[in-house]
Formats: sequence, C-alpha cells, structure tokens
Amino acid sequence: MRPSTDRVRETLFNWLGQNLEGLKCIDLFAGSGALGFEAASRQADSVILIERDKKVYLNLIRSLKLLQSTSVPGLIEIIHDDAMEYLKTQATASFNLVFIDPPFQESSLLELALTQATRICNDEEGGGIYIECPLNQSLRALEGLLPNWFCEKSLEAGQVKAFLFRSRRD
Repeated sequence: MRPSTDRVRETLFNWLGQNLEGLKCIDLFAGSGALGFEAASRQADSVILIERDKKVYLNLIRSLKLLQSTSVPGLIEIIHDDAMEYLKTQATASFNLVFIDPPFQESSLLELALTQATRICNDEEGGGIYIECPLNQSLRALEGLLPNWFCEKSLEAGQVKAFLFRSRRD
C-alpha cells in the first residue's frame, strides 16, 4: 500500500475545491482510504471505497468507525471486492468523481480502470477522473486511453504523477 502523500492530496482537493456537495465519488483502489474519506469530509453526497485486500479492507472499516465519531454528512460505503469486477456492474454516468490510484506494480490495472472510468463518470456537476501513477507514465499514453477527456491539471511529487481529467463538452 502506498497512500497518497499529504502534498498530493492537498493539491488534488485544491483543484477540486473545498466543497464537493452533490458529488457521487468512487475510490477504486482505496488502500488507506485517504482520498475517499477526504471527499466525504468535503460534503460529497456519497463515497464508495473499493478494496480487494481483506486486511486493508478491515483497516478501512476501522477507520470509518473512527471517522463516524465526528459528523460526516454524506454516505460512505466500503466494499470488499475487485475494483474491475465492481465497475462492470455500475451504470453509465453513475459517478461524478472517480479516484484511480492502482498498485503501481500492477500496471495493467490502470488501463482497465480508465476504460471503465470514462463510462461511469459524468463530471457535468464537477469532479472528473483523478489518476495517480508512477513517474514513468506518460501523459500522452493516458490521453490515448481517455478519448473525449482532457488533462486539466497535473503534478509530479516524489515518485508519483497525478492528473485530473475533465470531459470535453463540445
């Protein structure tokens, strides 16, 4: 597990804004849950965190119980499943903000996740597709996997590249 660094997470939420009210979010490779929990703390209507590793999933459940000791307005759901299998069951345009931060050693997951993300993400109300990937990942390759989307923001920090893609509205 490689949690998003504080700097990267802070930058992402500066890009997105302080209030995510009205957004439905999904964190496909939740890990520590930092991205999903942060979205929930910023008033997202709902956040789904998907984690396939049983031990990490149980840690997310514990973190959620601690988080629920304070008031969080939106619905947070943690699901123990494979992100790719879960995505296949989701309706088109069912989320506004998709977080994609797959394990770097499983590079094929990024491509698979992006294919599904373009189908399930409707960012007309805000949001988009957020990607964290290794430094060797090229923006051009990502753009090729995301037709009808453009990279609005990007960042390099440490061993990570981060991108926020928005849909093209013609």
